[in-house]
Amino acid sequence: MSFKEALESGKFVVTAEVGPPKGTDISEMLHHIDLLKGKIDAANVTDNQSAVMRINSLSVCKIAMDKGLEPILQMTCRDRNRIGLQSDLLGASILGIHNVLCMTGDHVSAGDHKEAKPVYDIESVQLLRIVDSLNRGKDMMGSDLKGSTKFFQGAVVTPEANPIEPQLMKFEKKVNAGANFFQTQAIYDIEKFRTFMAHARKFPVKVLAGFVVLKSSGMANFLNKFVPGINVPQDLIDELKAAGKEKALDTGLNITARHIKQLNEEKICDGVHIMAIGMEDKVPIIMERAGLL
Repeated sequence: MSFKEALESGKFVVTAEVGPPKGTDISEMLHHIDLLKGKIDAANVTDNQSAVMRINSLSVCKIAMDKGLEPILQMTCRDRNRIGLQSDLLGASILGIHNVLCMTGDHVSAGDHKEAKPVYDIESVQLLRIVDSLNRGKDMMGSDLKGSTKFFQGAVVTPEANPIEPQLMKFEKKVNAGANFFQTQAIYDIEKFRTFMAHARKFPVKVLAGFVVLKSSGMANFLNKFVPGINVPQDLIDELKAAGKEKALDTGLNITARHIKQLNEEKICDGVHIMAIGMEDKVPIIMERAGLL
């Protein structure tokens, strides 16, 4: 099944990430693609993640697809204006890439080219509207296209944001703009996520819970301090600390697998998005421990 068909079938879907490298040596990336294909339903290809210059996502999506791994094209509004975004979307469509995740994108101040000029001609809700328009055979200005697109478009949401109300408002705007599915920012509090899902279930969209694998208690504390919308509960930090340095990563894998298993068994959401961040080889291990392989 395609990613879209898998979600619409009611299957508990799993996605992960493939990060394009900074440079032309793609051997490690190809290894990760081979490792993930046949195990996950689709792979997000990041778009200059964290505002760090890398190979563009469109090229890597084509490579992943040719190797048998269905890609989700991540597209941010940071680096291109509305002309460039629409042009790249048309290019993706003719290459056979039909999943797109629409994001505003991290500011250039977070990356490795801090003097670059950020574009932000539009933001994520407008980009979703553009994708919806292209699917209907029109460009952003309403001009007819010679052939329409067939995108399955997604968006992001932060269920553990505090306050949560602005996120819920943005969530509804994205649904109204044409979002078919959502991948969330990392979650660690299942009960808080359950509350968010009670709201999300009012809308005809699919939701995949995001997980960033915790490597240590220090990483958990860093996320709590510096990453808005992420809150690692103290009991998980204590569990990682008690494991010690040698077993901390394995404990982090167990925590992720345990949470995924709970979401699946209790049918809280429609799937998960695993963000291993440099540990793509651990994704199959997490899936196996969660009972998904």
